Amino acid sequence: MRRNGEILKKRNESVTARVMETEDNVIALKNLTGKLTGAEKRVLALVSAAKTNKEIALALCISPATVKRHLENVLRKLELRNRVEAAIYGLIANGCPSGSSPACPLELWRKARHDAEAKWAV
Repeated sequence: MRRNGEILKKRNESVTARVMETEDNVIALKNLTGKLTGAEKRVLALVSAAKTNKEIALALCISPATVKRHLENVLRKLELRNRVEAAIYGLIANGCPSGSSPACPLELWRKARHDAEAKWAV
């Protein structure tokens, strides 16, 4: 059981490391986005907006299987593990759809993380 806990901790740390926004990280993220095709960028933007594959397919007038393939390509090219990491990546690279408002999901996540760290830092 201890090994599973260590694996989960490492996974969480890697996701957190990618999400922590510094100027260097944002520049690096935008450079990686250059590897994506236009269709992959559109799919990533819609994944970041919490759309399902079916909703993305309808919005882009493509099949759900094509959406799935584009998302697989995004995950492979950007070395991401899952849809959640892709959504977070898209929010950082493209900016939050809500702007920098407190209602932005990424800002809410960062605030919750900061509050949790402060709570245990005592």
